[in-house]
Amino acid sequence: YDTKWHVNVIAANDSTVGGDDYYGMASNPSIEIANPSTNQLHHRHNTTSPSSSFVHTTASSPIGDALMDNISSTVTAIASDQEWTDVLSLILKASAMGFIIIAAIFGNLLVIVSVMRHRKLRIITNYFVVSLALADMLVAMVAMTFNASVQLTGRWMFGYFMCDVWNSLDVYFSTASILHLCCISVDRYYAIVKPLKYPINMTKRVVAFMLLNTWVFPAIIAFVPIFLGWYTTDEHQVYRVDHPDECDFKVNKIYVIVSSSISFWIPCTIMCITYLAIFKEANRQEKQLHSRIGNAMLMNHHRNSREYNNSNGDVLSSSGGSSKTLTLHEVHHGDLHSTPTKDRNIIKMKREHKAARTLGIIMGTFILCWLPFFLWYVSTTICGEEACPCPDIVVALVFWIGYFNSTLNPLIYAYFNRDFREAFKNTLQCAFCSLCRRPPSDLDALDVRRHSLRYDERTRSIYSETYLKHIDRRRSSEFGSSL
Repeated sequence: YDTKWHVNVIAANDSTVGGDDYYGMASNPSIEIANPSTNQLHHRHNTTSPSSSFVHTTASSPIGDALMDNISSTVTAIASDQEWTDVLSLILKASAMGFIIIAAIFGNLLVIVSVMRHRKLRIITNYFVVSLALADMLVAMVAMTFNASVQLTGRWMFGYFMCDVWNSLDVYFSTASILHLCCISVDRYYAIVKPLKYPINMTKRVVAFMLLNTWVFPAIIAFVPIFLGWYTTDEHQVYRVDHPDECDFKVNKIYVIVSSSISFWIPCTIMCITYLAIFKEANRQEKQLHSRIGNAMLMNHHRNSREYNNSNGDVLSSSGGSSKTLTLHEVHHGDLHSTPTKDRNIIKMKREHKAARTLGIIMGTFILCWLPFFLWYVSTTICGEEACPCPDIVVALVFWIGYFNSTLNPLIYAYFNRDFREAFKNTLQCAFCSLCRRPPSDLDALDVRRHSLRYDERTRSIYSETYLKHIDRRRSSEFGSSL
């Protein structure tokens, strides 16, 4: 009691020294009771310290006002620079995200339209390609757009229910895209490694069943666990209710293992195994093809020639055989007369190898794009955010690198596949060129028309020369008879 009374007396007697702040401190009885010595020390510090008095007097002087104005202007300039930096960063982010979204929608739509319009592209493998393009386009339209809004505004603006819808569609379309790539690798495996079983195993019914599974199966890990709340923890469910302006996809350990295995690890393993077998078989067939070409060329050379000049590679033909010149350049490039059946087999095999190489590039791009995301997805959930912290900028990057895979697939088709490249060119010309007034023709019709034009150009000169000679002879005979 004595201590409290002593503090109150000092505060009352020296209230003019401490100022308004000291009145406020002394008027709080809880502070006086809890720690009375603090008030006493504070009072003594104000009365005995000249620096404290100097601060109080300087704040109301003209020098103090000038100092405060200088500090205020400096802080305002720094804030202004920070605003311009934020605006520039926002513009760059919006431009990059907008480019990825537009390119993904436009490129995948071009794939779908080109396959629908050109009969040459309507093969079994391209059924998977069209379905993949549809999944990638929906990833851009649904998953990327909502993610871009969160990245640009910094908050979720669409409510609790739409957060579940967005997370479900994001998982659904991304998983469907990955499963399509897995189905394409299986299709290429049967086409190249087991070509005799391909017409039996890869029928239209089997392809339809595989496509149905690629669209139905992802719903099991997307819509059901997310809408029923099985994917996350109870604490996060409560947090989401209290914070509807946030839409974080925080999952539990069971869901992260199941979903990542179905969405990435199992399909990626299947794709690696199938493409490894495809490349081995492609190399074996290529070596076998080169050996057959070399043997056929040597047989053709020995059959049509008797003597070979080592200096220039000329063949002196015998009197019974036709004259033929075979150089080392021709031997190296495989110039030989083969049957139409062999030519068709060689062309078909080269086409299959090119398709396998293109799809191998697609698979490699897929792994490079999605592997960082799933490594972050699994490691963060299993070891926890406290033990494995990750900056927000890194999280945004791994998301958008995975999304970028949906943009790259049409570009890979256009660059590495000649049929798609010609189909894209034809479709774009007929869509944007104002000179195209009639509907575009099919690629098959274009190829036939090109061959016919080349044939007409070759035969027109022969026919014209023959016709002119015939006319000249006829005119000369008529002129002789008239004489």
